Amino acid sequence: MPGSALALVLAAALLHALWNFAAKKAGGNHHFALASALTVSVIWLPVVWVVGWDVVAGFDSKTWGVLMATALLHLLYFNALLTGYRLADLTVVYPVARGSAPAMSAIAAVFLLGEHLGLRGGLGLLAVVLGIVLIAAGPGLWRPREGEAHHRRKLGLLWGGITGVLIAGYTVVDGYAIKVLLISPLLLDYFSNLLRVPFMLPGLWRDPQGFAAALSQQWRYVLLVAVCSPLAYILVLYAMQLAPLSRVAPTREVSMLFAALLGGQLLKEGERGWRLAGAACIAGGVIGLSL
Repeated sequence: MPGSALALVLAAALLHALWNFAAKKAGGNHHFALASALTVSVIWLPVVWVVGWDVVAGFDSKTWGVLMATALLHLLYFNALLTGYRLADLTVVYPVARGSAPAMSAIAAVFLLGEHLGLRGGLGLLAVVLGIVLIAAGPGLWRPREGEAHHRRKLGLLWGGITGVLIAGYTVVDGYAIKVLLISPLLLDYFSNLLRVPFMLPGLWRDPQGFAAALSQQWRYVLLVAVCSPLAYILVLYAMQLAPLSRVAPTREVSMLFAALLGGQLLKEGERGWRLAGAACIAGGVIGLSL
């Protein structure tokens, strides 16, 4: 991988972990999702206008259809992620979401497309499963588990898995958009965000006071997400143009370790060492699957 691509991916991994930390701290719902989308639409508009607005006039119906598809997938993904963060810990939801997507893609390729994982891919898949088990079980792996902590862990696994399915979906669509349709990563991210706004406006109309209250309490986190989330994804998309996807994808998963450290250190979530070990297993497993 070229040094420039590596720098882009590592910067994106840190930014990705940071905006997920902000989303977890906000504890937001659909109002937070709408506020973030509106803020992205405003603050990134000057960049889009200067860099590529003239290209938009040449978009055909197929391009707009792909943009709408990725907008809906990203909308479902962000709301599933926020739900997981409200109900469970960052150090459970985030690694499970990021690690389950490539694992599910690999399993689907074996059973549906007749592909073979090979030794390295098989070990990678086992490492992902082991990492999820470590995060899910905690130190009481062989002890009966009950109570609030166990319930939160189960919810984290559930919503992390749902988020992982949606990540796999939008990754396929976005890869097609930039590699086949040759849509600029900046325009892809911006319009996939802009096109999801109309689907969230009914929530504002039903509860304008709730939206205003959420915005007044969470605006700092909204701003951080609106800056870091598009920037992180744009950096990854540009890195995919400079280096093979098989190198970019696994390197990006270092964000799991950043998130595990943030969750343990700043959010004071328990079992930091245990969950960090699980995140490391998942990251290593993703590398094995990708290579």
